Amino acid sequence: MSYAFAGEGSLNYFPCKYGSSKLTFRGPARSTLGDYLVTLGGTETFGKFVEAPFPHLLERRLSLPVINLGCMNAGPDLYLNEPDILAIATSARACVVQILGAQNMSNRYYSVHRRRNDRFLVATHLLRGMFPTVDFTEFNFTRHMLTALQTAAPDRFEVVAEELRAGWVLQMRNLLSRLRLPTVLLWASDAVPPEPQQRSKILCDAPLVDAEMINAIRPMATRYIEVISSTAARAEGVSAMKFSPLERHSAAALPGQAVHAEIAAQVASALRAYIPLG
Repeated sequence: MSYAFAGEGSLNYFPCKYGSSKLTFRGPARSTLGDYLVTLGGTETFGKFVEAPFPHLLERRLSLPVINLGCMNAGPDLYLNEPDILAIATSARACVVQILGAQNMSNRYYSVHRRRNDRFLVATHLLRGMFPTVDFTEFNFTRHMLTALQTAAPDRFEVVAEELRAGWVLQMRNLLSRLRLPTVLLWASDAVPPEPQQRSKILCDAPLVDAEMINAIRPMATRYIEVISSTAARAEGVSAMKFSPLERHSAAALPGQAVHAEIAAQVASALRAYIPLG
């Protein structure tokens, strides 16, 4: 059965919090004492609609607790604004950092919600001046807003996109520099990172991020790996996922259980060098 009605058969994510942070993470909660690993990332790291996301599978493979600090629709700012969460991450044996999109960050043109980074809050006077005919009150989410701007005026949108790309490189470098421990930078997708001439795609796994930007932050990480999901894993579709009937479309856009298994296998191999023996 690929899904169950909301309530009865939907997944229990065992929501939990760490430290004084107001962020909610996927549980069950893990101890922050002793040796452990940490994963930072967005919806894929959180593991929406799958019973065993890749952080959970890493724990099985490596026999070491993995604290899943993935947040739905996170941007890099989310972690930089959470000192307790960064403290937990920096105390880990090693950390996996999923490459996030560039759209969910506050910037000179618009601001996003501090904890729900995909939520568009307000456009600045600068952005309103660039797009005087756009009614920004119609938008609740960053991707919807940026898609509308790209459709309305591609040239002016590209000015905004360049600002987001530059800010993303700066914030990702800042995040990686603060971790001060072995880090595995993870690109997990169904395709390799796009080249700069293809980077304006909004509807992709990491919007506005390209290979050039990743190369700019790679030196800040200990390892960089690309996990490109296989055709066979993608063919599983939503058959092993759990969601309500109204969530089918959302589930189809996210990695299924077989894709998470492939991610876990490759990330585990990269992490073994940092796992204590015995």
